[in-house]
Amino acid sequence: MSATRNGAGGAAKAKGIRTFVGLQARTTPHIQYLRDLIADGYVGDVLSTTLVGSGLAYGDTVDESNVYLLDPANGATLLTIPFGHTIDALTMVLGEFADFDPRAVTRRTTARVAQTGEEVAMRTADQIAVQGVLESGTVVSAHYRGGLSRGTNFLWEINGTQGDIQITGPTGHLQVGPITLRGARGENSELAELPLPAAYELPALAGVRTGPAFSVGHAYAAIREDLTQSTHGVADFTHAHRRQQLFDRIEAAAKRD
Repeated sequence: MSATRNGAGGAAKAKGIRTFVGLQARTTPHIQYLRDLIADGYVGDVLSTTLVGSGLAYGDTVDESNVYLLDPANGATLLTIPFGHTIDALTMVLGEFADFDPRAVTRRTTARVAQTGEEVAMRTADQIAVQGVLESGTVVSAHYRGGLSRGTNFLWEINGTQGDIQITGPTGHLQVGPITLRGARGENSELAELPLPAAYELPALAGVRTGPAFSVGHAYAAIREDLTQSTHGVADFTHAHRRQQLFDRIEAAAKRD
């Protein structure tokens, strides 16, 4: 996303060049379905949303092949990968932030390499928390922590005047999944699974329900649709710049803390 800081998005737009960025959580079928459920009023007016996720990496133990994730200079942090994909999906579904108060804190100073036992420096934040209000007035509380929890590893709840939706998964990597949607509305007080309608899935990926192939496959399909149908469903450089501004504010908060 850093390329967008020098005006690449505006330059491409001026020349009529289409651009795309890899924010594949927003093009996965479950998030597309969730967006439509909210837009169609499943929960009524959205009052608040609460999210907690585990980053899988960035914990007390790190695989030798993933040590690079602990150095922010490599651009693959808790902020830019699991939190970044998820907060982008949240804003796609519920709207952009009007105001927020971010925190990025490094609580673990080291991590142990699983294969060797070596202690390596944790140079990036392993705790990210954002409290804020969306343009709609919806109150947001989001917290990502490094590693895995012995309890909840991904829970996103959307509370409205007429109902609730709960999104769960085994890790905070929403862009990979798998995730499950549950909902309840009106007189129905018990959450029940909201099965993904077949219309949201690509026939070519019918046998692949989770993992990178599932999410990336749908992202590429969305790019193809944008190019052939002149639509604008996939995030572009201009959108990436907006997300980078949010990340910059969170990183600035880390330096302040």
